[in-house]
Amino acid sequence: MNPITPSNRLVGLRESVIREMTRLAIQHNAINLSQGFPDFSPHPEIIAAAHRALDEGFNQYAVTWGVPALREAIQAYLQKWYGLEYDATHQITVTCGVTEAIIAALMGIANAGDEVIIIEPYHENYVAAAVFAGAQPVFVPLVPPHYELDLDRLRAAFSNKTRAILLNTPHNPTGRVFTQQELEGVAALCQEFDAVCVTDEIYDQIIYDGQERGVQRKHIPMATLDGMYERTITVNGLGKTFALTGWRLGYACAPESLSQALRTVHDFTTICAPTPLQHAAVAAFQLPDAYLTQLKKDYTARRARMLGILENAHLRATLPEGTYYVLADFSEWVQVLQGQGIADDFEFAEYMTTQVGVAVVPGSSFYKSADLGKQQIRFAFAKKMETLDAAEERLLRARP
Repeated sequence: MNPITPSNRLVGLRESVIREMTRLAIQHNAINLSQGFPDFSPHPEIIAAAHRALDEGFNQYAVTWGVPALREAIQAYLQKWYGLEYDATHQITVTCGVTEAIIAALMGIANAGDEVIIIEPYHENYVAAAVFAGAQPVFVPLVPPHYELDLDRLRAAFSNKTRAILLNTPHNPTGRVFTQQELEGVAALCQEFDAVCVTDEIYDQIIYDGQERGVQRKHIPMATLDGMYERTITVNGLGKTFALTGWRLGYACAPESLSQALRTVHDFTTICAPTPLQHAAVAAFQLPDAYLTQLKKDYTARRARMLGILENAHLRATLPEGTYYVLADFSEWVQVLQGQGIADDFEFAEYMTTQVGVAVVPGSSFYKSADLGKQQIRFAFAKKMETLDAAEERLLRARP
């Protein structure tokens, strides 16, 4: 019998590098600054709501599109913060995290031979989502050092084969928050080429209030721009804002025709997101605005702490405008480590995890283009201050 080989669609794909680094961190007892999950607890009211949901018997399948109360809470949230009007019954779908929402969206709208534009660097699930949909990824890199979106380069990537563009703002891993001008440029191209914009807005509430490079940043949902409501699938979730990454609750909002497409995929892949957690998640949206105010203050403090740690450790960082990640250049470490056979960012990330005791993500894993990200690593700073203190101790002991 010939050995069974994987599907052709998996050629060129590999398992998640980020989650691989988490496994390596566990194996070597490293401080995990690789995978983007908090090491602190969610708000007590959310946890109490989860207990109530279990005790009250919400333990069976929910309506496939999501518990009505949660869809209504999402509807109210988007209307309050961004003026977006979605019908909770037909246009909002609760998914098993943002990852499933993006995959369901692309599988619902793309055909074999279509192209999907992906901005580099990107979250690793974007390429898999395009491939699973049978589409061809087309990559457009942001321009360092500030990771601006070159609209001329983006225009060159669009064609009559372009079915969709994946846009993540605030942006992981760079921390960029795209400007009104950049977003309007994307919107104009989507309309000119009759393409859909699938947005990942999971970090919409984690934006820093400082004048980053002289500009006050704010989150602008693509669906709020002229002509884009009809051709945008807005994806978001509860994991990052409410420290619930393990609950796997995301949502996708779109006009009914686009919603119906992704709902069909969602229905036959996951059936529904976890029922008791959906009921409990309503409590997250009922927290007072003071929760989000404090969230930004806390992350502002963590960002300052992380940047100070990296500076002291001789790792050159790019200031994030949003999210809870920072990219850092490790060039100053290279000469010292040459004798240890460290040739690239993957080997450096392994060294950091196994020898230094601080797990990070190799920068090139966020790129398809050769040689981009080779001198970078990503840190996640959604951690308790004492966790960051412990990471600093280890980094300073090892710094060149």
